[in-house]
Amino acid sequence: MKRTKIKDILLKDSVDYKVNVKGWVRSFRNNQFIALNDGSCMSNLQVVIELNNDEALLKRITNGASISVDGMVVQSQGKGQKVEVKAETIEILGDCDPEKFPLQLKNKPSLEYLREVAHLRFRTNTFGAIFRLRHSLAFAIHKFFNDRGFVYLHTPIITASDAEGAGEMFRVSTLPFENPPRDEDGGVNYKEDFFGRCTNLTVSGQLEAELGAMALSEVYTFGPTFRAENSNTPRHLAEFWMIEPEVAFNDIYDNMDLAEDLLKYVIEYSLVHNREDLDFLNQRLVEEEKQKPTNERSEMALIEKLEFVLNNKFERITYTEAINILVESPAYKKKKFQYDVKWGIDLQSEHERYLVEKHFKKPVIVTGYPKDIKAFYMRQNDDGKTVAAMDILAPGIGEIVGGSQREERLGKLTERMHEMHIPTDEMYWYLDTRRFGAVPHAGFGLGFERLVLFITGMTNIRDVIPFPRTPKNADF
Repeated sequence: MKRTKIKDILLKDSVDYKVNVKGWVRSFRNNQFIALNDGSCMSNLQVVIELNNDEALLKRITNGASISVDGMVVQSQGKGQKVEVKAETIEILGDCDPEKFPLQLKNKPSLEYLREVAHLRFRTNTFGAIFRLRHSLAFAIHKFFNDRGFVYLHTPIITASDAEGAGEMFRVSTLPFENPPRDEDGGVNYKEDFFGRCTNLTVSGQLEAELGAMALSEVYTFGPTFRAENSNTPRHLAEFWMIEPEVAFNDIYDNMDLAEDLLKYVIEYSLVHNREDLDFLNQRLVEEEKQKPTNERSEMALIEKLEFVLNNKFERITYTEAINILVESPAYKKKKFQYDVKWGIDLQSEHERYLVEKHFKKPVIVTGYPKDIKAFYMRQNDDGKTVAAMDILAPGIGEIVGGSQREERLGKLTERMHEMHIPTDEMYWYLDTRRFGAVPHAGFGLGFERLVLFITGMTNIRDVIPFPRTPKNADF
């Protein structure tokens, strides 16, 4: 008999038909009632077996064991579920030693512990909900852009350019590590390397996406990016995923509209298609908040926060206005900020969250940042001091989107690259888009893990990616 997913049985809500279900045992009580889960949804399916069943078989039905059940879907006699499966035959697919199994439900393992057994954490309710949501959000992003006529562009993972200019990149090389070939000056001779030059894992697909936008008008990338930043904070990963649209003929205002529309679209999609998972995560956070001191508790529950973001237009302010608000804030005057506030600084997370959570109490888009703290490709404003940049700040995490109108004027772009010591000869391909039919254009980057973090209500970015890559951590 063909397997039926538990989700389909629970959605169908009808009885008196035969099924085959397969999954993992979440609990087994009274030698009669199995809570079975196959990952298709949050809810378990209750399987009822005869009390006089094979004793040897019953001993093998333990938490974590995998089983196959043939039986009849019937109306449930107990509370908590409308239907259950009355087992006719049970086959053990995989035994699980309860003494050695790291995930004993009665112990409620902490998130810190689950990171140590990340290969098994998918089997918990929390991570099942997170990764079903992650899937839905990825699908929603592709649907959003596809329905608007964007072209999905695969930009290179191996690149010779550093889009961010930070230099924190992972090198890709086939040269012998112990004794690489040397040039006349004693440096590594990359001409003998596989690509004939120094190459790295990409930190962004933006520059290449701009090339596509100059012919296809509307493109987006959605792929892995890498940053060799030696950071162990709850906000940083060495490998993460980025969504980066680039749109010809758009200015900074069009860019803000597109980013706000995207965020609201994926939030609404998750509320409609993953409500059971969000309800579970919402309740989990409610219980977590009860353990905190009253003054540290969040003002909004998870679903309330998502609906609030969905139903309110994002506040739009300039960087200068943001600095003025922070300087005049009670938090600044009472010296509650760890970092100083003055015009020209790069806003820290504490500043961003104050603007969102305390001052405006909704997402904020900040524009017009000082050019000295932003990348070379951002369009310079007429004041000579700022660029047409934008950051979207969200409750709980601060910056979630960063973007800009790109500098399409060849002279301005070349001048800025010289100022920042970016070799124009190596970037000839990028400058050619300004030489041949340049147009105003804009784009942004949305960190996918930041988005999942925001929508799930989790607080550590390592908990929203299946296999986190961080300093000294690459087990899988």
